[in-house]
Amino acid sequence: MRWARKLEAAGVHVVYGLMGLKTHAKLSLVIRDEPQGLRRYCHIGTGNYNPKTARMYEDLGILSSDVELTEDLTKLFNQLSGFAPQSTYSRLLVAPRTLRSGITERIDREIENSKAGKPSGIQFKLNSILDERFVAKLYEASQAGVKIELLIRGICAVQPGLKGISENITVKSVLGRFLEHSRIFHFINAGESEYWIGSADLMGRNLDRRVESLIRVDRKEHHQRLQAILDLGLSDKVSSWTLTGTEWVRKSINEQGKPLNDLHATMIKLYRNDQ
Repeated sequence: MRWARKLEAAGVHVVYGLMGLKTHAKLSLVIRDEPQGLRRYCHIGTGNYNPKTARMYEDLGILSSDVELTEDLTKLFNQLSGFAPQSTYSRLLVAPRTLRSGITERIDREIENSKAGKPSGIQFKLNSILDERFVAKLYEASQAGVKIELLIRGICAVQPGLKGISENITVKSVLGRFLEHSRIFHFINAGESEYWIGSADLMGRNLDRRVESLIRVDRKEHHQRLQAILDLGLSDKVSSWTLTGTEWVRKSINEQGKPLNDLHATMIKLYRNDQ
């Protein structure tokens, strides 16, 4: 509230959010008057705009001037500020209206693809998964033959490896120098992979009682980066915890007794070499 008052004193229009809903989405939109006319720029992230947590949290973000995406954010900000009715979006899923149903539809699509003999699979990287309906939906997908790989940093209500229920599900967790905080949703989609990133975990509060957003990532080079993050986190070559039933088992050395790679040290090295 102190910052809100300072901003208002400087002439900023501060919107306090929607009644009964916590705004948890991480979005920004800038409109510039350029020589060629008005142009919009946006940023969609998985983490807060906070200089302290930015040094300790692992997060992702996209900076874009894509017309379709900036139009989506313009609609959302207008709705949040009360200047527009409910809107439909091209590349956004927004809680509490479309995020739950959107993810459910995509899990159902993987189930149908598996039954039809098409490529199918699900990979989620989340802070937590606790929502009962999504736990049941993932069990349904597993029973339909969909391979499901979960990288969960915190609470996980999914029990992998249950006979006849979750034999196609694996769950891993990575704890290290940084707090794993990004959310990635990957659907194999019959070979046409679909990736989403955003602010929401699969918990009732995120899905039903908060304003959350996920963005569909369309560029192939971004797909490759996201897949590299998933592959590294799920790899048997990095130190991690594996959920077996209800018990977490740590694996930090390989069969030869040598230490496994540290995920965050590996990520730092990769990004330094990429610059």
